[in-house]
Amino acid sequence: MSPIIAPEQVDRIVWNQHHDPFEILGPHRVEQNGKTSWVVRAYLPNAEAAWVVRPEERLEYPMHPVHHPHFFEAEIETPELANYQLRLKEGEHERVIHDPYAFRSPLLTDFDLHLFSEGNHHRIYEKLGAHATEIDGVKGVYFAVWAPNARNVSVLGDFNYWDGRKHQMRKGSTGVWELFIPSLGVGEHYKYEIKNFDGHIYEKSDPYGFQQEPRPKTASIVTDLDAYQWQDSDWMEHRRHTDALTQPISVYEVHLGSWLHASSGEPAKLENGEEPVVVVSELRPGARFLTYRELAQQLIPYVKELGFTHIELLPIAEHPFDGSWGYQVTGYYACTSRFGTPEDFMYFIDQCHQNGIGVIVDWVPGHFPKDGHGLAFFDGTHLYEHADPRKGEHKEWGTLVFNYSRNEVRNFLVSNALFWFDKYHIDGMRVDAVASMLYLDYCRPAGEWLLNQYGGRENIDAADFLRQTNHTIFSYFPGILSIAEESTDWPMVSWPTYVGGLGFNLKWNMGWMHDMLDYFHMDPWFRQFHQNNITFSMWYNHSENYMLALSHDEIVHGKSNMLGKMPGDEWQKFANVRCLFAYMFTHPGKKTLFMSMEFGQWSEWNAWADLEWHLLQFEPHQKLKQFVSDLNQLYRTEIALYTQDFAQEGFEWIDCSDNRHSVVAFIRRAKDSDEFVVTVCNFTPQPHSHYRVGVPEVGFYTELFNSDAREYGGSNMGNLGGKWTDEWSFHNQPYSLDLCLPPLGVLILKLNREKTKAALQQTV
Repeated sequence: MSPIIAPEQVDRIVWNQHHDPFEILGPHRVEQNGKTSWVVRAYLPNAEAAWVVRPEERLEYPMHPVHHPHFFEAEIETPELANYQLRLKEGEHERVIHDPYAFRSPLLTDFDLHLFSEGNHHRIYEKLGAHATEIDGVKGVYFAVWAPNARNVSVLGDFNYWDGRKHQMRKGSTGVWELFIPSLGVGEHYKYEIKNFDGHIYEKSDPYGFQQEPRPKTASIVTDLDAYQWQDSDWMEHRRHTDALTQPISVYEVHLGSWLHASSGEPAKLENGEEPVVVVSELRPGARFLTYRELAQQLIPYVKELGFTHIELLPIAEHPFDGSWGYQVTGYYACTSRFGTPEDFMYFIDQCHQNGIGVIVDWVPGHFPKDGHGLAFFDGTHLYEHADPRKGEHKEWGTLVFNYSRNEVRNFLVSNALFWFDKYHIDGMRVDAVASMLYLDYCRPAGEWLLNQYGGRENIDAADFLRQTNHTIFSYFPGILSIAEESTDWPMVSWPTYVGGLGFNLKWNMGWMHDMLDYFHMDPWFRQFHQNNITFSMWYNHSENYMLALSHDEIVHGKSNMLGKMPGDEWQKFANVRCLFAYMFTHPGKKTLFMSMEFGQWSEWNAWADLEWHLLQFEPHQKLKQFVSDLNQLYRTEIALYTQDFAQEGFEWIDCSDNRHSVVAFIRRAKDSDEFVVTVCNFTPQPHSHYRVGVPEVGFYTELFNSDAREYGGSNMGNLGGKWTDEWSFHNQPYSLDLCLPPLGVLILKLNREKTKAALQQTV
């Protein structure tokens, strides 16, 4: 006779109040009078009758209700009970299922849980979340979620009609709930039903879910990220052996949702002829988003034509609101389904690599939104965020701040950074709003923030988290980029962690950006009084590894697009933009331009509309696009412009004090080479003939690039292809050039050693 189960135990299952349903449900071995038997219990809310089926022996055992009409029990006299199934009668229908509670051994090992609890399980995404797997020859999906303060957790899905009573999970000692559900597979939609001790119920997407439904739905989707066959092994191997900081890095920043749309009636086709799910755009009526595969066909050739080395994507992780640009993330491990599936996004990146283009993804570990299906108040408590709003909330943004002092939260984020490099082969990440993480008083008035343990305003936990993240990703993936958008003077942001730095290898130069935009906004006559705007960046340039960025933030919220910032008539506006870009590409530091700047869009970036592609029918915009393409080509060709961005030996002022003419001249030198280029910038509309510039070597200097050339829409003033030096010491240089400086123009010159050598030999 089976052990008697108490009504209270049955009630705990029926009312979903048991932290370990395996104690009650499933098979239980019984030793009695020297005989072995098994008791199988199951809670089947929709079943009228049930049987235990042993398919190998072709035997069935009826189950009987115990204390509740849907709580069933059967006793089977057998020494071993394996591979049994349950046959259910539900109204007029019958079906046979595997019992989830027959699979009693958790897949998470004690070592997994130990590493997670101390914050060092780098690939925890392979354990937590939903994973299609096979146990004892039975295929299914293993679910695991961290919710230590929940009273109960269940898996919800189409497979159980979103009924939280049917698949109750088991809680482990570290607060991880887990359950293997047989017969499920890739493509299943699911959520977690979480109850706190007050009885409140929360339906949550999977924090470690690899895919979510297209908005406005929010269910997670079981996904296999290892099925895609990558074709970028050569790219990955080359990257591993490359020092990124000595390479040309010119980044085209893109918001996929507003770069270009398709007509909502236009079907998207995959290579295999299938029709993927397409998402109608909320941005523009009658439009839909391009899929990742369509973007691969249209965006990649465009970026390749322009000559950029990398594409940077505004946050690609799943987010609920199109207007957030992706910066309020609810699915940190899921690429957004607006544009297709994870495999489609892998295809996009793979195609980028095969076309010689790297991919950078914006990453947002600083805050997350309050949406009910997301991380906020996840297990009925402040789990991922701080409970105290003085540390846990950005009121200005309406978002919550991660609790970096909690090991499991830190593990969630560190492994998430690694995840994008591991599963999606990305080449870099730009970490958004780093300053908001580093300072406890960021955008908080007095009295609404807390001091750290030493009485300061620095968020020590956040700084430690960033160091851990960068140390981890570079340990696994050398040759990648980790870029900080950090707008303050926090020291050693791009220094290695072993010397106390935050461990990034690049930092956006926000000071340069503000100085330059302020300078170019001025009427050129006033620029003579603000020469410091042009020169100041070189005083601190070697304190960090800087990236010069003209990003999306500079052309929204009433700031105008680049052309609109410039003074003068239309010709001067275009000339000013060319002058700015040319100075940017010759100044030390890697480069980033936001989409639309390359062809001179007049309007601000509008995330709810396409770029103004119609402007390319007009000659000035065509010529600006050609200018950017040629500038990128020159930048990638001339090693002096990128191999020593961060060494003092790579830059030398020729003259930076001619404020009366608003002219600067400087030298860029290559690493481990005698190559150099000379740049001369005239920041006024006044041309200068016979302007003398000192140079370090004798010979003929070819005019490699002239931003005022006719093909770019300029006045075509220049130096007829180049100039010979004069035996005239100038600017503390032994030789000099007599140049014609075009209006609002930048000249880039290079010593032609072959022509010089031939001429000197003829002279001899």
